[in-house]
Amino acid sequence: MTKNNLQGRSLREFPQGPSLKRKNGYAILELLFYIAFFAVFSLITIDAMIVMAESFKETSIQGELVQSGTMMEKISREIRQADNISSISATDLVLDIGSGTLEFKFISPNVQFWQGGNNVGNLNSPNIIVTGLTFTQITTAKGKAVKIVLSVRSNNDILARTQDFYDTIVLRGAY
Repeated sequence: MTKNNLQGRSLREFPQGPSLKRKNGYAILELLFYIAFFAVFSLITIDAMIVMAESFKETSIQGELVQSGTMMEKISREIRQADNISSISATDLVLDIGSGTLEFKFISPNVQFWQGGNNVGNLNSPNIIVTGLTFTQITTAKGKAVKIVLSVRSNNDILARTQDFYDTIVLRGAY
């Protein structure tokens, strides 16, 4: 190289021996920084996933409890359309309808629906436990009504919270 070609160049561009070689790779501090960053990012991600899973479980438990309100609607609809109350106790209700009888029985932990003496099935889903069901007859000079109190809880709820439903239904033709 000529003297003109060497001007403007630093000594680093011209290594002279093994001690002046340029070192390539990561410093130990860079490596520790990346490991710490990855660990913090992983913890944040895992925590967010745990919170999401718990929220989903809570939402599904609340959905099961609210969905069990359809049981109350089925009982209410049948009472409203009934002609008369054949018999009533705290946990059983037998209704007279035009073509026979309908019966609701509370056999813990299920509410069974009977039609014409045949068991049609349970009104509650397998994940729902009925913790209480009471029927109370209300008779006035103008008609009959039935007061229902239904308490349910979910099998999946480790806190064993209950949801209560209340309704009072007047029989058809009694108003």
